[in-house]
Amino acid sequence: MASRALTPFQLVAFLFVALLATCHAGSIAIYWGQNDGEASLAETCASGNYEFVILAFLPRFGKGQTPQLDLASHCDPSSGGCRSQSKDINSCQSRGVKVLLSIGGADGSYGLTSPGDASQVAMYLWNNFLGGTSSSRPLGDAILNGIDFDIEQGGAKFWNNLATDLKKLGKNGGKAVLLSAAPQCPFPDEWDGGAISTGLFDYVWVQFYNNQECQFDAGRDAFMGAWNKWVSVPAGKIFLGLPASSSKDAAGTGFIPTSELISRVLPLIKGSPKYGGVMLWSKYYDDRSGYSSAIKSYV
Repeated sequence: MASRALTPFQLVAFLFVALLATCHAGSIAIYWGQNDGEASLAETCASGNYEFVILAFLPRFGKGQTPQLDLASHCDPSSGGCRSQSKDINSCQSRGVKVLLSIGGADGSYGLTSPGDASQVAMYLWNNFLGGTSSSRPLGDAILNGIDFDIEQGGAKFWNNLATDLKKLGKNGGKAVLLSAAPQCPFPDEWDGGAISTGLFDYVWVQFYNNQECQFDAGRDAFMGAWNKWVSVPAGKIFLGLPASSSKDAAGTGFIPTSELISRVLPLIKGSPKYGGVMLWSKYYDDRSGYSSAIKSYV
C-alpha cells in the first residue's frame, strides 16, 4: 500500500506532539513554616499547587546539642504545641503531597563533628520525624516523607554520612526516606556538594537567587552554564529555586517575573532529562504574589 503524505495540519500536530515529548512536566515545591500570616499547612496542600511542601526549619542539631524545631508562630515545640500539625501533615499526604523537614537554614546552630555525630542525628530524625518511634515526636505521630538538607553553615564535613545513614534507616525500617537538598547555584555547593555527590538524593532544588553570578539576570550563558552543571550531578530531579515575590524580604536578588519565567526561562531548561520543576521560597510570599498559581500550568 502506498504511503500518503501528511497534510500541513497533520505535520504541525505531529511536530507539536514531538516537541511535547522532549519536554518534561514538572511540579512545584514550596517552603513553609517561617513566616507569620501564611496559610496553614492543610490549606497549603489543599490549594493543589504543590507536590512538595518543605517544613522550615530544624535549625539546631548536631555537635552534642539538643535538636530544636522552629516553625515561627505556627506552633511552640517546647510545649508540645507542634504535635497538632500531625493532622495537617496527614491531610497533605492523603492528597499526594510529599512533606519533608528541612534541616539547617541560613540562621541557626548546627553542624556535624564526626561520622558518629551524623549517625546520632540520623537516628534522632528517624525516631522523631520519620519511620521510627519516640515518646517526644515534635510533630506528633505523622511520618514525614523525608529530609531536606538546607546547609548554609556549620562546616562541610559528614553530611554525606548523614545522608547515607538516613537512607539505610529507611531501607532497614521498611519506610523509604526521601532526600532533598537546597544548594546555592555556584557549582559545586560549598556545604551540600559532598552529600549530593553520594548519589542518594532524590531531589535537588538549586537556589538561583541571592547569587548574582549564576541567577538568570546574570545572562543566559551564566545561567545555563550553572544549570547544566547541576543537571550533571548524580541526583534524581533538579528544580529551579526562586523567590516567590519581588519583595527584598523574600530574596535580595534573583526574582523572575512570572511572564518572563514562562516565556524565557522554562523553555531553556524543561528539555533537561532531570528537570523536576520549580522550588519557591516561600509560602508566605506566594500567598501575597500568587506566583505558583500563575506558573503551575507551565511548569
